[in-house]
Amino acid sequence: MSEEYLQQSSQLGNLDRPQVAILDFGSQYSHLIARRVRELNVYCELYSCLVPAEELAPHNITAIILSGGPNSVYEEGAPHVSQGIWDIIKERQIPVLGICYGMQELAHVFGGKVAPGQEREYGKAMVTRNEGCDSKLFEGLPEEFQMWMSHGDKLHKVPEGFKKAGLSPVLFHSKAGTSNADFVAIENVESKMWGLQFHPEVTHSPRGADIIKNFIVNIAGAKQDWVMTDYANEFIESVRKQVGEHGHVIGAVSGGVDSTVAAVLMNKAIGHRFHAVMVDNGCLRKDEAKNVLKRLREDCNVDLRCIDAADRFLGLLKGVTDPERKRKIIGGTFIDIFQEEADKIEEKYGHCEWLLQGTLYPDVIESISYKGPSATIKTHHNVGGLPASMKLKLIEPLRELFKDEVRELGIALGIDEVSVWRHPFPGPGLAIRILGEVTKKDCETLRAADAIMIEELYKSDHYRPIGQAFVVLMPTVKSVGVMGDGRTYEN
Repeated sequence: MSEEYLQQSSQLGNLDRPQVAILDFGSQYSHLIARRVRELNVYCELYSCLVPAEELAPHNITAIILSGGPNSVYEEGAPHVSQGIWDIIKERQIPVLGICYGMQELAHVFGGKVAPGQEREYGKAMVTRNEGCDSKLFEGLPEEFQMWMSHGDKLHKVPEGFKKAGLSPVLFHSKAGTSNADFVAIENVESKMWGLQFHPEVTHSPRGADIIKNFIVNIAGAKQDWVMTDYANEFIESVRKQVGEHGHVIGAVSGGVDSTVAAVLMNKAIGHRFHAVMVDNGCLRKDEAKNVLKRLREDCNVDLRCIDAADRFLGLLKGVTDPERKRKIIGGTFIDIFQEEADKIEEKYGHCEWLLQGTLYPDVIESISYKGPSATIKTHHNVGGLPASMKLKLIEPLRELFKDEVRELGIALGIDEVSVWRHPFPGPGLAIRILGEVTKKDCETLRAADAIMIEELYKSDHYRPIGQAFVVLMPTVKSVGVMGDGRTYEN
């Protein structure tokens, strides 16, 4: 990767905070496991299944979850947890839950037999608790419940020390199963290890959250103290030490949820030593710049300056129809303008050593997730293309948070709910929602249509449940219509 961009670490830095470690074997559901744990107000982090023992060892690990994955544990080149990690688990007696491939990894490592099933099982499956099922993992669950299966291999022999877990065949030291999985759950209570063939983390497993809670809270004893108010206070105290009494921070603000929450949090930490910059590229939503200025500058007391660069952007976009070229032009021009404003701020306040960046945890997950034997596990990725020549150090207050946690943090900071629940909006703005050349007239048309749509979504109470909606301006098309009392044929 080029060294000419500001870079960020893909690892989080708080070693003291107790955490659940999720080892990712490449499952499409791994991030959902993390979400379910966080929803319990328990802090967790996601690591590649190939994480070295020396990287995991310094952390205060309360439990480990092994995710699903697309590989077969018995095949050459399949990913496996290192012996160093197993040594840590044994030494510290850390409870382990294996999900799908994760269960098969447990079986493979401890002497069980995993082989292909008669057929691939994908979809909803009913799981039945066997008579005498007393596994803590299924405490409080009914006699029969629905779970989601997604596997081709299955467990044919339980490892020594493990038993079925209590559902129709599956749990080391318990009993459970479905028609195509003799061992739905297994357990080894003495070694504190459990395995599930199904996926409790997905919404298609309605009681899955109860199973995860039983493991994380009731079995592993994790404290449910991951609270956004505490997180905000912790960050404020930390950043004050990091920046010092006289340091200054700059940051780009778009008006979206992430940048708004980050800006308000930084402002609470260091006040007007944080300088926010918003660039109006002429492709924003209706009254966006005015509303953001009111929300952040007037209501939240953030030192925010808005640069009206609409003519500059639209001039550079003239004649451009390719969406990727639009993105590059808008992104490059934004960087130029941001750097110009950063220079002005430095002239007034002296050198700004720090840059506020709104990285979220899914960005971090992308850089450390397991992507297969031939893929490089990234440890860094560039930050929006900001040039390293700016010589700035990054502050990323949201990089441990999922989007829903950012919204929760925004509410805790006193930001109004309308702002916190805003729909995502692309960086290039309306420019990529105009199919063809971007003109001032087309922007005005799309801006008006977009405003009408948003107004109607609010009126019908659909805005928040939908999550994201947008209007696209198609290339010029004429059609027949009625204007007044006459027939018309125009745009």
